[in-house]
Amino acid sequence: MELSESVQRGMQSLAHPSSFEHSSYQVLVDVSYRSLLSSAADPGVLDQPELKQIDQILLKQSHTAATTFILEAVKQNADKSTISSCLEELSFSADRIEIFFSTHQKHRKELERLLASIGRCPPKINDASWRLQYHVKNGQVDKVNEPFYLISLNTENKGPSEDINFTCTVEQLQDLVGKLKDAAKSVEKASQM
Repeated sequence: MELSESVQRGMQSLAHPSSFEHSSYQVLVDVSYRSLLSSAADPGVLDQPELKQIDQILLKQSHTAATTFILEAVKQNADKSTISSCLEELSFSADRIEIFFSTHQKHRKELERLLASIGRCPPKINDASWRLQYHVKNGQVDKVNEPFYLISLNTENKGPSEDINFTCTVEQLQDLVGKLKDAAKSVEKASQM
């Protein structure tokens, strides 16, 4: 599985016993799955007694990384060997891999149903706008000095229009543009047949 650097860092933090003891690790993995499966976003999802002693920034980064990893594993229908090898590369111990995978097996079918319910008919893009921003400092007050883009897509899907907003780095935007060009070429070829 291909994971961004921030997801890899968050997962590596989750792998280290110095950051997450055994009990807090189990709770965070379980909370990550439950937060994905809950119908309403619960702002207190990380307010578990086992997670109180952990730095809140580290906790949120690890939770975000874990949920991203989970969704990527479900999206790719990853088996035990794929998940295990990916977690091993991120410095997870064998018992932590087993905890993660057993929780994954318990919730995998529900997550597959949830992702399938999103639908196969993507919305039509009516308009796109963007704005260049500059990331000066991160959460630890370190200088970052990186540009990033705020992208807004005005979409329509069997109803009123809706805006989809997201941010991306220069590299991610270049990758997106490349994929859009490839898609346009594929559609053009298909229409000529």
